[in-house]
Amino acid sequence: MDDARIHQAQRRAFLARASLLGAATLAGFSRAAFADPPPEVTRIRLVRVPALCFAPQYVAEELLHLEGFTEVEYVKLIEAIPSTLEKSADLAMFGGPSILPAIDAGYPIAAISGVHEGCWELLAHEPVKSIQDLRGRRVGVTSMRGVEHVWLSSMLAYVGIDPRTQIDWVTTPQWGGTKHLFMEKKVAAFLAFPPEPQDLRSMKIGKVILNTTLDRPWSQYYCCMIAAHRDFIEKYPVATKRALRAMLKAADICWQNPERAARLLVEKGYEPRYEVALEVLKTLSYNRWHTDDPADTLRFHALRLHDVGMIKSTPQQIIERGSNFTFLNELKKELKA
Repeated sequence: MDDARIHQAQRRAFLARASLLGAATLAGFSRAAFADPPPEVTRIRLVRVPALCFAPQYVAEELLHLEGFTEVEYVKLIEAIPSTLEKSADLAMFGGPSILPAIDAGYPIAAISGVHEGCWELLAHEPVKSIQDLRGRRVGVTSMRGVEHVWLSSMLAYVGIDPRTQIDWVTTPQWGGTKHLFMEKKVAAFLAFPPEPQDLRSMKIGKVILNTTLDRPWSQYYCCMIAAHRDFIEKYPVATKRALRAMLKAADICWQNPERAARLLVEKGYEPRYEVALEVLKTLSYNRWHTDDPADTLRFHALRLHDVGMIKSTPQQIIERGSNFTFLNELKKELKA
């Protein structure tokens, strides 16, 4: 088959799949997708995490097929995203500072893009009214050095609390178990991600003492970002760029057409309640990847964690060892809003 016929066949496949997402949301995507060589590998593995804020990762499934990936697999989480990415995945969304200890420890992973700010909410019971009031109290996390623990450690360090000695951490091996500890009042506070805050508000349990979507300085930095295995980046640069383009375009769809994105999440079984999915998508600024510098987020959190001795590397060392924003910078020009 000659190149012209191959191109036409690819275009017909593109248009067939585009109907699932809506042609209006894919403006400019077709031209960019066909401009690059095909991916060096046609299988892509991402991490399945029950977090609605990771919506672009799931909305991207059809877009990944359009980018030439014939097999799109969502692998089971192994302990935490850094360890899953190291052992069994190629790309994954992750929460802001959560991969910094892994980068510090030498894991072969690198941040390649930011996605959006916010989504985490720190919930507490009376008499706790602010993060400063958590000194000496019981705080729930899934695991030490897990995503909630690292996030909260950065927050605590920012207000002068040493997370290593001044917090009574309570762990639970069950994913989502911290919410149940909080509901049973076995902990004074925990850091919740969608749909946990929405669920607890509907039950009138606890109160929000910090919202990373609204409260500075947290609202000024990325909450959710994208990382990749370094070997994947080095061996398959075209596939890396194509996969990242699919996820960033999916973020644009979440921003421009949250109703359609919410329906896709429900249809694919990531969230049974359309109203909850829509509320989360409308709350988050999924267009921030166009403008904000993800290195600023790594630098901000690395400084906090370095100050309290949770990582040995300096912020600049973290950025040098654990980031590669080459593809992001190219895609910002290609997919300019």
